[in-house]
Amino acid sequence: MSKPLSILLIFLSLSGAAQDTASVAAINPASPPDYHKRRWIIGGTSAAVTAGTFVLLQEAWYKDYPRSSFHSFDDASEWLQVDKVGHAWTAYSISRELTSLWQWAGVPRHNAMLLGTGTSLAFLLSIEYLDGRSAEWGWSWADAGADIGGAALFAVQELAWKEQRLSLKFSAHHTSYEPSLRSRAKELFGSSLPERLLKDYNAQTYWLSMNLRSFFPRSALPAWLNISAGYGAAGMFGGRENLAYDKNGVLLFDRRDIQRYRQWYLAPDIDLTRIPTRNKLLQRAFSMISILKFPAPALEFSSGKVRLKAIVF
Repeated sequence: MSKPLSILLIFLSLSGAAQDTASVAAINPASPPDYHKRRWIIGGTSAAVTAGTFVLLQEAWYKDYPRSSFHSFDDASEWLQVDKVGHAWTAYSISRELTSLWQWAGVPRHNAMLLGTGTSLAFLLSIEYLDGRSAEWGWSWADAGADIGGAALFAVQELAWKEQRLSLKFSAHHTSYEPSLRSRAKELFGSSLPERLLKDYNAQTYWLSMNLRSFFPRSALPAWLNISAGYGAAGMFGGRENLAYDKNGVLLFDRRDIQRYRQWYLAPDIDLTRIPTRNKLLQRAFSMISILKFPAPALEFSSGKVRLKAIVF
């Protein structure tokens, strides 16, 4: 199980717990909210999910690798930084979701933000610390910086605007590889579609989505209309190079002929959280789904060329 996949599974677990918690509020909406009970539910659920996640990581991630003294390693140049943007997206998304839950529990907005972002960072940096104690990996300053950057993007907007005018989103698509690359792709990214979407950095795109109406409140623009700048990369079959060696240093894979390149996108987007609805469960669903970027036409900038693509995932 790769690190990005593990972190994403953690986030999905927290989101699932959040959805179950939110459902409690819809049982009898006419009754006065019991904020004390809600806080216990959120605190207890978060603690249980976090503890369970670390047990899962120990069994699936660290169990087969020896422990070591705390150390760091430099992976800033790997995967053309797509994984680092993924860390920022994860920190931003968890901060946003937890803050929303604490507000639902009656915690004032500023304090809810502190709880949400603080818990998000403590959670993700704890995983980095475990990496730092594993002989197989190490503490990554680049990963930690991306975690902090993602959480800060959320917190600064809450402090400055009390709303999220800029949001981080994720999209992915299935990539078909030529026969000579399929074995390497399977080794790195897995074989099933869910594995590929979550682990294949060639298939992932991360978006910074800006809500136009929030910056131009007097305009006639729809409140839900966004414009998004996306980032991805392609041609990657190794962290730094398209090379692979066995434990004895024997070359197993050499495709340095394949260009590794960055992809930049500009595309329209929808902010589901700004679509008006009185249905609380629908509001919660919109909030959770808003971490994803929906397919849309886009301009692609890559390898010195500009292309208009009918649809980008």
